[in-house]
Amino acid sequence: MTALDTRVSPAASVSLSIGELSARTGVSVRSLRYYEEQELLRPLRTAAGHRRFDAEAVDRVLLVQRLFAAGLSSREIAPVLPCLLGRDSGEQGLEALHAHRARLEQEIARMRDTAEILDEVLEERRGR
Repeated sequence: MTALDTRVSPAASVSLSIGELSARTGVSVRSLRYYEEQELLRPLRTAAGHRRFDAEAVDRVLLVQRLFAAGLSSREIAPVLPCLLGRDSGEQGLEALHAHRARLEQEIARMRDTAEILDEVLEERRGR
């Protein structure tokens, strides 16, 4: 007879409610529901229909928050998540992030040019 392996990895045994996930990440329950609507977060459901999240959901939510802070929209985040989470080795996700970064650099350069023009205008005003 073979012995059953009853060990459970700590990560696999974690099952968080939406409130617990909110408390661990500092992200509101309302935002977590929005992430689910946008397919940025995919909870499991209990027989009663309650959302349950594994331990990985904490890292996923924090990553989504960082990407929002970087100026990406939910539509831009969804396709890059698999790559960033190590589930997809394709370069498409990284290419999208590089493109976003390049757009930011262009915007920064444009804003610097604008600031220089304003500096010139102000300097001319002071010279009068």
